[in-house]
Amino acid sequence: MIPRDIAAPIQHGGDLGAARELFSGAPEPFIDLSTGINPFPYPLPPLDPALFARLPEPAATARLAGIAAAAYGAPSAAHVVVAPGVQSLLPLVARLARPGRAAVLGPTYAEHARVAALAGHAVREVTAIDDLAGADLVVVVNPNNPDGRLLGRDALLDLADPLAPGLLVVDEAFMDVALPEASLAFAVARPNLVVLRSFGKFFGLAGVRLGFALAAPDIASQLRAALGPWAVSGPALAIGSAALTDAAWIAQTRRHLAAAAQRLDTLVMTAGLDVAGGTSLFRLVRTPSAADLFDRLGRAGLFVRRFAEQPAWLRFGLPGDEPQWRRLTDALTNG
Repeated sequence: MIPRDIAAPIQHGGDLGAARELFSGAPEPFIDLSTGINPFPYPLPPLDPALFARLPEPAATARLAGIAAAAYGAPSAAHVVVAPGVQSLLPLVARLARPGRAAVLGPTYAEHARVAALAGHAVREVTAIDDLAGADLVVVVNPNNPDGRLLGRDALLDLADPLAPGLLVVDEAFMDVALPEASLAFAVARPNLVVLRSFGKFFGLAGVRLGFALAAPDIASQLRAALGPWAVSGPALAIGSAALTDAAWIAQTRRHLAAAAQRLDTLVMTAGLDVAGGTSLFRLVRTPSAADLFDRLGRAGLFVRRFAEQPAWLRFGLPGDEPQWRRLTDALTNG
C-alpha cells in the first residue's frame, strides 16, 4: 500500500481558497504571489467557436509539436509530446525507468519525488550533483524551483552518459526566462534523456493546461500512447500555436519580467530581507522571521509561498500591476 503522504498530491501555491480560509479577515482582492506564473499573460488570440464543439484534430496536435520543436530547439516534431500540462507527464515519465533507485536533486519541486515513489522507485533527495550517481532515475529541475540554481549543459550531459539503461529527466519549466544555451532540448535524441517544458508559467496561462515532453522518438511514442487520443483540447492547441510563434511578445516579455524581478529584489532588500535566488518569475527570500512575515503578509491580503521543510524560506511571485506593488510595499515596510 502506498502511504497516504505519498498518494496525496503535494500542496503548492495558487490555492486562494485555502489562503482565504487561513486569513479570513484579510482585505480583498486577495493577491496571489505564491506561484511562479507570469502575471502579465499572453493575450488570447481569437478562437473559432467550433474548437469547443468538436474533438481536437490530430493535424493541429502535429502542427503544435512542430512549432514547439522549433521554439525549444528539439530536433523535430517526432521528438515532441504535446500534453495537458507537465503535471500529467510526470507519472508517465517516472514509469519509463524500471522500478529501482531514483535520485532527485533538491530541495526542489516535491511532485517529482512523489510520482517516482508511486512508480515503485526507492527515492532519495540529494543536494549535490555528484550524489546523483548510481540511480536508475535521475531528476534535475533546471533552473531549479525555488532557488533558481542553473546547471550547465556539460554537467547534465555528463550525468546522462553513464545512466543507460536508466533515465535522466530534466524539468525545464522555467527555462523560458533563463539562458537558452542552458537547455538540453537539442540533445533529446539520446535514448535516456527526457526534457520537460511548461507552457503556462512563462505565458501566464496556467489554466490552459499545456506542456511538452521532449525525447527520442521511441520514448515520445510511448508517452503519446499513455496519454491517449485527444489529450489536449482544441482551444489549447490553438493558443499554444499562436503564443509560441509570437517572437516579439516573447522577447518583450523576457525584458519585462527581468525588470520586474529586479524591482522586487530592490523592494525586499529595502525591507531588510535576504534574496537567496530565484528566476525572473519568482524570487526566494530567506529570513529567520519567515513565519511571522508569512502571517503579516497574509493578514494584509498577500499570499506568498512557504516551505514546511525550509521554515526560513518564502517565495515571492511578481505583482501584476501598480496597486499590487503598492500593497506589497506597504505590507513589507509598514508592518
